[in-house]
Amino acid sequence: MERLICLVIGYLCGLLQTGYLVGKMNHIDIRQKGSGNAGSTNALRVLGWKAGLMTFAGDVLKCVIAILLVRYLYRGSECLPLLAMYAGVGATLGHNFPFYLKFKGGKGIAVLAGLVISTKVWMALIPLAAFLIAVLFTRYISLGSLLASSMFFLEVVVCGQLGCFDMEAMYLYELYILVFALMVLAWYRHKDNIKRLLAGTENKFGSKKKE
Repeated sequence: MERLICLVIGYLCGLLQTGYLVGKMNHIDIRQKGSGNAGSTNALRVLGWKAGLMTFAGDVLKCVIAILLVRYLYRGSECLPLLAMYAGVGATLGHNFPFYLKFKGGKGIAVLAGLVISTKVWMALIPLAAFLIAVLFTRYISLGSLLASSMFFLEVVVCGQLGCFDMEAMYLYELYILVFALMVLAWYRHKDNIKRLLAGTENKFGSKKKE
């Protein structure tokens, strides 16, 4: 029951579609422009830096809030990192699949950023480095996002095995499964980007979207 409650808390927080709201503030439906995605990258391309940063900040914050709520409600739990991860999963699902927008949301990378820094702040360093290196050298935000999600999974497994989460093995393995599922979901949500990357037609950061 605790896990379900944490998922629901996360999902409800994830329903705040920052990109959609920022788009409406600019009198457009962001899902009808650019890539059709409600995330920060599309907001950046369509509406500029200010809108992109507002969207990113909002998407990060809603995940952080969900996890803080869970950490408060279940403070003292022997599997608190696991429950917090359920909240992060819920926030990702709410962001990616908002029921009131016909389940058409973002791709969850900004939410993942909120999850990473909420898990352990220092854990953000490796995924962030992977993201920045990929984007700086290739200008593909999608590639940076995929690498960041993968590095977070590897980082969680390594840290878990080193005892950083202070949980019993059964909770650790469940935690690994959740983070692996998030990684798979991130790759699935980027499936069109992956096809374009392989074909050499993916849109580069700073360039206009290819029709």
